[in-house]
Amino acid sequence: MNKLLTTVFAFAVASVTAVSAQAEAIKGDAKAGADKNAMCIGCHGIYRYQASFPEVYKVPKISGQGAGYIVAALTAYKKGERKHPTMRSIADSLSEQDMADLAAFYEASGKTDAAPAPKPAHEPSTAVAELLKKGACLSCHGEGFAKPIDPSYPKVAGQYADYLFVSLKAYKDDTHQTWGRANGIMGGVAKQFSNAELKALSKYIESLDGELKTVPERKFR
Repeated sequence: MNKLLTTVFAFAVASVTAVSAQAEAIKGDAKAGADKNAMCIGCHGIYRYQASFPEVYKVPKISGQGAGYIVAALTAYKKGERKHPTMRSIADSLSEQDMADLAAFYEASGKTDAAPAPKPAHEPSTAVAELLKKGACLSCHGEGFAKPIDPSYPKVAGQYADYLFVSLKAYKDDTHQTWGRANGIMGGVAKQFSNAELKALSKYIESLDGELKTVPERKFR
């Protein structure tokens, strides 16, 4: 299985390099993105807001997320590779420039001039460490799950565990018509694990110090 994953990783890196090069041709404008996020703030602008489909979970923190990943995710929804109906509908309404602007806005909105207080390193349990090794998770998401090797990969350190769990299950069930996610590399990784193991991984990743946050919207428009 590890040999197979190595092959998949190599193919995925080559693929995302091409995608990243294409994305770089369109420059995002954070100020323009701030004027375009009205359809985003009803979920992503409310601290710990919970969605109820396909099950109850907190919507992801996206302020501080890499712009490249936000564009990649929205593109996947628009192409139907991610099948969540609400997000697909939103993505369908966006141009490539809209996506780039929104991505620039959310990446910038998580930045702060104040240096965060350092937190002690959180080591995984022996069982979780074995799961991380089996999935080769750090080979893509980088040190501390906060330094992805490619801009189109997400930072996940500190992300909500229930959101991560739902996402990982969606990669396992990639053909489901309303919530599956079709992604060769993540599908190959997620399908190795039971749901209980995915939940353990998700809880560990949430416990890590990261840059992701929810910046509450002061005024809905």
